[in-house]
Amino acid sequence: MKKIKILGLITQFLKLPTVGPLIALLLACVFFYTQTDRFLDGNNLSLIVQQVMVVGTLAIGQTLIILTKGIDLSNGMIMAFAGITMTKLAVVSGIDPILATTIGISAGALFGFFNGALVTWVKLPPFIVTLGTLNIAFALTRIYSTQSIVNLPDFQIVLGNTFTFLNTKIAYGTIVMIALYFIVWYILSQTPIGRHIYALGDNSETARLTGIRTNRLLLLIYTIAGFFYGLAALLLVARTNVGDPQAGQTANLDSITAVVLGGTSLFGGRGSIIGTLIGALIVGVFRNGLQLMGVSSIYQVLITGILVIIAVTVDQFSRDSQS
Repeated sequence: MKKIKILGLITQFLKLPTVGPLIALLLACVFFYTQTDRFLDGNNLSLIVQQVMVVGTLAIGQTLIILTKGIDLSNGMIMAFAGITMTKLAVVSGIDPILATTIGISAGALFGFFNGALVTWVKLPPFIVTLGTLNIAFALTRIYSTQSIVNLPDFQIVLGNTFTFLNTKIAYGTIVMIALYFIVWYILSQTPIGRHIYALGDNSETARLTGIRTNRLLLLIYTIAGFFYGLAALLLVARTNVGDPQAGQTANLDSITAVVLGGTSLFGGRGSIIGTLIGALIVGVFRNGLQLMGVSSIYQVLITGILVIIAVTVDQFSRDSQS
């Protein structure tokens, strides 16, 4: 009887949506540990998380949108626009750094609202809307500034500073990113609005018939996603100590990769925000491990693309088996 209960618990554990990505992450860590002794060094692991914190924050907003059967191709460029806005306002225009940062983050939220309005009110496909917004944000960033902004105020770079814990340097920005993940996890798993988001992604018409104001909810989701893109801009600025108009050009694909590897279905209504965090770490571990092994960066991109195709294929087979 005890064996049956244990087997039942194991079966339930393996069915959890984050188990697959977690196993993949652990296997990747084991593999790279066997290839280089430097991989499991505390400072190297901290570096991985620091490298992940920007894309990881972008991926929070991307997860919310993909849960509703949408996709956002514009988030990297929105991040770049928010970053160059907050830094140029503070350094060149002389605006108070707190106000400048608030304006920059608000610009990200405004872009998100614009995306959501076109999706909900005009009924345009998210792919087309965000593809257009990607180009708009790209152009506005270059119009506003073609040069990097340096000599940033302390307020805008403080999250890039580190503190020492167990002889390991940890960036304040990584703590912020992890805190954001657990806040969103709580909202998605423990509140009515979280259940409404999953219901919207599973079947929007059924959700509407049950009384959920689907258009208002979808508009809110896109706006919140834009807010996270603004926060990602602040983390990027803090990490690099510069406002860079060239930033974010591949960040949209990186964020989608993190979401997909984390087990969130591109068909909506199924996934976990903690899975996205694990997916972002998988990307970070692969790139860091391959770099330590001396593998060319182009092969890092190649392997990341293969991982995405594998993850989407698994999701497709899983969906077909449940239908």
